[in-house]
Amino acid sequence: MPLSPAARPNHSRRTVSVSVRVTSAISVITATLVLLLASGSFGQATAAAATVAATRPGSTLLSDAFGASDGLITNEYAFWNQGSASAVRSSTWDMTSGSLFGRGGVAWSGVPDDTDPNATSSNGTDSAIFRLVTKRKDFTSVNISFRLVHDSFITTATTPAVAWDGEHIFLRYVDETSLYYASFDRRDGTTAIKKKVTGGSSNGGTYYTLASGRNSFTPGKFHDVRATVFDTSTGSVRIRLWVDGTLVLSATDTGIGGPPIRSGGVGIRGDNSDFRFDDFLVTAR
Repeated sequence: MPLSPAARPNHSRRTVSVSVRVTSAISVITATLVLLLASGSFGQATAAAATVAATRPGSTLLSDAFGASDGLITNEYAFWNQGSASAVRSSTWDMTSGSLFGRGGVAWSGVPDDTDPNATSSNGTDSAIFRLVTKRKDFTSVNISFRLVHDSFITTATTPAVAWDGEHIFLRYVDETSLYYASFDRRDGTTAIKKKVTGGSSNGGTYYTLASGRNSFTPGKFHDVRATVFDTSTGSVRIRLWVDGTLVLSATDTGIGGPPIRSGGVGIRGDNSDFRFDDFLVTAR
């Protein structure tokens, strides 16, 4: 491929047990904090408590509603020209290819083309190959959700139509050669969960299909997309994909092509697609 530059039953006995454990845990934490205050280590205790809270299941790790203003959020120019004072940078996102705009309170790919953009993407977007990933690369077991509308497929002189054109979720993105991704809207009407490992002819890596299926993604309307990635007790990695609340695909990586990927960034990939998205949320699983 081209690439430039869960309903839980209500068990009252379990609820009581959990409550007892939580109460006990609170008592222990309170006593610990008192001791730390007495020893002058309150700052360290605060940092530790914040870390525990941040990894509690359901806690928000990243949230972006893209509602600040219209205009360029960032682009590939900013990524490949780190020393440029004119580059438009995001504190949350990196782009190795393409341009990301805010428009009407949502994020937009811009009109996709194959032109290398300048600092402001005023000459073009290069969003025919759209690669957006978080600066954070330490996400482990997480849930990712957002709303997305696919407006149209396109082609350019250098990016002819291919089956995998559409939109995909990056999961545990280490770099362009080591990652998982889940395809939820492809030109050929299929879905897929894939793993890429370092070494091979696909831009320095090799793709392995972990699962595939089909899904109807209606253009011109927002769809709710959600994925989860987590480690199992056996050491494998499980990935699940939902569209509009329906589980459409599930896969387990036991070490196919190489060891399971343990952490990385998350993001969105687009190929020959004009699309918009909003309410990007990452929570701890």
